[in-house]
Amino acid sequence: MARPGIPEETCKRILIAAGAALLLVFALSPFFWMLWVSLTSRPDFLFTKTVEYTLANYTNVLTSPTLHFTDYFRNSLIVASVTAVAVTLIASVAGYAVSRMRFPGRVAIPLFVLAMSMFPPISIVGYLYQWFSSLGLVNTHAALIFPYSALTVSLALWINMSYFAQIPVDLDRAALVDGASRMAVLFKIVFPLALPGIFSAFLLVFIACFNEFLFALMLTIDPFAQTLPVGIALFEGLHGEVPWGNLMAASAMATLPLVALTLIFQKYIVQGLMGGAVKG
Repeated sequence: MARPGIPEETCKRILIAAGAALLLVFALSPFFWMLWVSLTSRPDFLFTKTVEYTLANYTNVLTSPTLHFTDYFRNSLIVASVTAVAVTLIASVAGYAVSRMRFPGRVAIPLFVLAMSMFPPISIVGYLYQWFSSLGLVNTHAALIFPYSALTVSLALWINMSYFAQIPVDLDRAALVDGASRMAVLFKIVFPLALPGIFSAFLLVFIACFNEFLFALMLTIDPFAQTLPVGIALFEGLHGEVPWGNLMAASAMATLPLVALTLIFQKYIVQGLMGGAVKG
């Protein structure tokens, strides 16, 4: 008598678990390899008999006056934070107006903003350089904050609009009937209820600005204005060779804060992204 095969449900669970494990290994392998190389004294440690682990790469990156890692990190933090705060405030007010107020052209506004953000950055960075050069803004934080704000405002606007759409409009009407102003309704009623969506927009804009490379490369010149992605990419030019240990250590220190930020606040990010997916 033939033995019964594996139940369909069990087979499905095995395949899902195997696929998830393979995907996890594929996604995390480069990150763990980066950490491994950063903790070794030689990048070719696989071809040596013994592996020496050390924190010298991290110490060198943090203390070397020629690498300017702390300057790069400070610049990235300033640019990303200022841009995220400005974009979140603008997108929140605009998202409230577009999603909850009736006025001519309100549907065209988010579509226009989205269309403007679809231009490839490489196609406009040359014009931006010429424009900022004439204004004396090249090699300043403002040269990055303005284009970053324009590129990320559509993301924050659509996230906030989808989240505001879940909040009943009757709350606004009741508050207006009681004598509250539009600004009072916005800041005292709608914003507290939409805080997960607003916060997720802030985090996503911050991460996008922190990781941006092209504009930071073209619009900044020295370590006192350049951000981390550009600074790490220039490590090779500073030394005339590829300092793999320093590169991996700097990359790890630049990545870990973003990973920690995402893991800690992933609930808010998911809530914000899925806010408009289910209505009711």
